[in-house]
Amino acid sequence: MNIPADLKYTQDHEWVRVEGDVATIGVTDFAQGELGDVVFVEIETEGETLDKGETFGTVEAVKTVSDLFMPVGGEVAEVNEALADEPELVNKDPYHAGWMIKINISDSSELSDLMSADEYQKMIEA
Repeated sequence: MNIPADLKYTQDHEWVRVEGDVATIGVTDFAQGELGDVVFVEIETEGETLDKGETFGTVEAVKTVSDLFMPVGGEVAEVNEALADEPELVNKDPYHAGWMIKINISDSSELSDLMSADEYQKMIEA
């Protein structure tokens, strides 16, 4: 299972790549494997400012529909438009082409609540 060391992780199986005040967010390799084949990604929160823990969208797979949660608060600045036509990118390349949103972080201190790759690995093995 792929768990890149340069990312941060949530207990909801989302990853966060931080570049300055911008965070790119997606679901982990573990999450996409648990979901199965992703058939639809719905994110209608572009331009909205959401708090940590709020739902920013949903991902629909053959097995289930799951909410997507904000790992930190911020304004949804960009949505990965490619997922509208190719939701399977979440399965094929969850950490790059399958990213979901980019946000402008409201409070960078919330990043300290996220897990390192090692901490995330231990959580999913528990």
